[in-house]
Amino acid sequence: MNLVATPARLSTLSSTFEQDFAQRLHWSAEQDAAIEERVASILADVQQRGDAAVLEYTTRFDHLQAADMATLELTQAELKAAYDSLPTVQQSALTAAAARVRSYHEAQKKASGESWSYRDADGTLLGQKVTPLDRVGIYVPGGKAAYPSSVLMNAIPAHVAGVGEIIMVVPTPRGEKNPLVLAAAYVAGVTRGFTIGGAQAVAALAYGTATIPKVDKITGPGNAYVASAKKRVFGQVGIDMIAGPSEILVLADGSTPPDWVAMDLFSQAEHDELAQSILLCPDAAYIDAVQAAIERLLPEMPRAEIIAKSLTGRGALIHTRSMEEACAISNRIAPEHLEVSSNDPHRWEPLLKHAGAIFLGAYTSESLGDYCAGPNHVLPTSGTARFSSPLGVYDFQKRSSIIEVSQQGAQTLGQIASVLAHGEGLQGHARAAEMRLK
Repeated sequence: MNLVATPARLSTLSSTFEQDFAQRLHWSAEQDAAIEERVASILADVQQRGDAAVLEYTTRFDHLQAADMATLELTQAELKAAYDSLPTVQQSALTAAAARVRSYHEAQKKASGESWSYRDADGTLLGQKVTPLDRVGIYVPGGKAAYPSSVLMNAIPAHVAGVGEIIMVVPTPRGEKNPLVLAAAYVAGVTRGFTIGGAQAVAALAYGTATIPKVDKITGPGNAYVASAKKRVFGQVGIDMIAGPSEILVLADGSTPPDWVAMDLFSQAEHDELAQSILLCPDAAYIDAVQAAIERLLPEMPRAEIIAKSLTGRGALIHTRSMEEACAISNRIAPEHLEVSSNDPHRWEPLLKHAGAIFLGAYTSESLGDYCAGPNHVLPTSGTARFSSPLGVYDFQKRSSIIEVSQQGAQTLGQIASVLAHGEGLQGHARAAEMRLK
């Protein structure tokens, strides 16, 4: 098969750039109406029938026959056996990646995840109490591919936060369990695991069944059914985000070998036909070189067909007037992954405000962040990096305000509260404050 990848060639010098740019970026996060309707039905059924519904959907969708839910539970012994069965090189890679991810999130916890308090001049104590969630559910995609890295990225920050129980769900179509995924669960400290997936797994975690405990929050990526289910159960439980297709944006000044940049664009395009890979560069000749590298390297890729569809349908090579303009366009896109492929990346980093993760320098490929650099690879997509953050320790904690007003402090604060409460017409509030005045 002679595959061709033809990402759109755009230029900010063109009079039609804004129109062409908007068309290339457009992606609707709205789910197909049929999916929404089916997910609503599955959630209601699991809420009503519990384990029986989960078993039925697991048989129907994953072609996995199970006599009861106990058959679908992963024991700690099974997780350890999976780890022990791996080649030494895979064991070492898993433990090294886990150690780096843990170190990063421990530093994150120290920076922003500790309780604090202070006393003001009149002795009033004010502060914030940070406590971990009791129980969380992590969804690990399965089926077309296995993602042990997703286990590490979801379970380890939860563990560092101090979450009491971490419940993993992972679909295993036709009963095929991936040993790397199970081993990652062992390394990351997953408490319990179940071989279920889809909307029914989200429902089981959100509502609880006789076998699967109800959780406080659900994290982790999934397909359209999983995304729809997470959206619908939000409020019953917390969720991390509604994830769209994966994205990479490369800001290049022309100093990086074109083959490297082409492969970095492939690294996201190979996820999904809807994934988006964009290059922004002020050097037209360099863009030509990257296009030539794409054409030359594509036939070597095992997932060449997916890459070709992704780059042709949603990819873009954009010629800009300058690196400054490229940075401004990047901020408009607010990409999930942002590579600053430059020999002086720290010159441009201050200009970049919106991105899930920023990868500085030619040697910092996005794939290192996906697996082992340390920061979390669960990142906001579809422009939500304008107001959202990567998954982190803070997602597995909650905060309670601490207030202890001294007698002296009540004299000052009581008068302020009284005036404002009367202004709102809430006399009970006012009198409660006034009773404490001398």
